[in-house]
Amino acid sequence: MVLEHPAPVTESPLQLRELPKPEPAERQIRVAVRCCGVCHTDLHTVEGELKLPKLPLVPGHQVVGIVETCGAAAHKFRDGDRVGVPWLFRTDGTCRYCLTGQENLCNRAEFTGLNADGGYADYMVVDEDFAYSLPFTFDDAHAAPLLCAGVIGYRSFRLSGAGKGDRLGLYGFGASAHIVLQFARHQGCEVYVFSRGEAHRQMALSLGAIWAGDANDHPGQKLDAAIIFAPAGGLVPVALKASRKGATVALAGITMSPIPQFDYELLYEERVLRSVANSTRQDVKEFLELAAEVPVQTEVTEFALEDANRALQKLKNSEINGAGVLRVAP
Repeated sequence: MVLEHPAPVTESPLQLRELPKPEPAERQIRVAVRCCGVCHTDLHTVEGELKLPKLPLVPGHQVVGIVETCGAAAHKFRDGDRVGVPWLFRTDGTCRYCLTGQENLCNRAEFTGLNADGGYADYMVVDEDFAYSLPFTFDDAHAAPLLCAGVIGYRSFRLSGAGKGDRLGLYGFGASAHIVLQFARHQGCEVYVFSRGEAHRQMALSLGAIWAGDANDHPGQKLDAAIIFAPAGGLVPVALKASRKGATVALAGITMSPIPQFDYELLYEERVLRSVANSTRQDVKEFLELAAEVPVQTEVTEFALEDANRALQKLKNSEINGAGVLRVAP
């Protein structure tokens, strides 16, 4: 499914096209795609809310597939291995960020489904060092959301500083939040969920949330940490107001509507407001191990590859419980 020009998803901008099978470079592998998760970042890409360095473009960055062939110098995987490909596609490996464990901030980083064609297709290629073996605990469809929704949720959780016994607030309850809730409970947190959708609130309670309500409802307790998943800047002062002194509010999205002006007292008393940008390869490895240990149960709704526009439309309208996944191959 190819994006020739960005447009609102209501106009179904993705078109089914026949493309040449990509050939792997020396240290790359070619992946026969089985499933690809549908992410809000794909939505922002398709609608042109992100700067697009490449057009036409095949979106998709929660890719599960089988290694079909390896480049001449690629030895990490064998043909037939199952791998996952996440958002981070490549870094330069030499800058100060890469050399200090912050490769997610690399100025020359490239991203799957943005700088390079992604998983809304039968095949894709990727550097072998940016692909990952997947736990057998998860089948293809249920593994796909782990590769972005799960990994970004994990990084957001870590940067929020939430720990055992803490009250963690999740604002917005989609693919990422429903995964975070599960491993946060596994880590000993009490989880409070803020969502407009009644179906989402009920799902949160069924997964073990202590409380679920609207963003403007008071949960009865001050939060020790919060993560905002919804791309709504208006939630920032709301989350700060609900948080205790010294708490951290982490912003998990790649984009967000403008944050309104708010009184300094909401940030005072050493509250911290921080963004979360991308993820590192170490994040992916750590999270996949944790997801298998819990084990995380991903809720998925499958769509055929040619229904990618419809999947994105439903995602935009909050009509998917859990995560949407494109089924590319059996």
